[in-house]
Amino acid sequence: QVQLVESGGGLVQAGGSLRLSCAASGSILRIETMGWYRQAPGKQRELVATITSSGSTNYADSVKGRWTIARDNAKNTVYLQMNSLKPEDTAVYYCNAFIYIGIYNRNNYWGQGTQVIVSS
Repeated sequence: QVQLVESGGGLVQAGGSLRLSCAASGSILRIETMGWYRQAPGKQRELVATITSSGSTNYADSVKGRWTIARDNAKNTVYLQMNSLKPEDTAVYYCNAFIYIGIYNRNNYWGQGTQVIVSS
């Protein structure tokens, strides 16, 4: 079994910072792209940022220049450093990863979500 466990969410004032972490554990052979998505109340889940196993990154326009995604492959962990937070960043943030559990067996996994609330 594979699990993604997020941490680091919370309540912060506008302009503040938070760092999210997501650790993958279980029967993992290799992890490909890892990423963060978010879902605000009444809205669809949207991509925030992704990072490949080689370190290539991709960001939503709304967070470019404010946030940074990084990963530690030795720890099977992905991070999201969120600076200059805005009230519209309020959402549940989900970790996502494409993980090989066998040579030809790749699955997509989601974390349970962590709440981020940005007050104005």
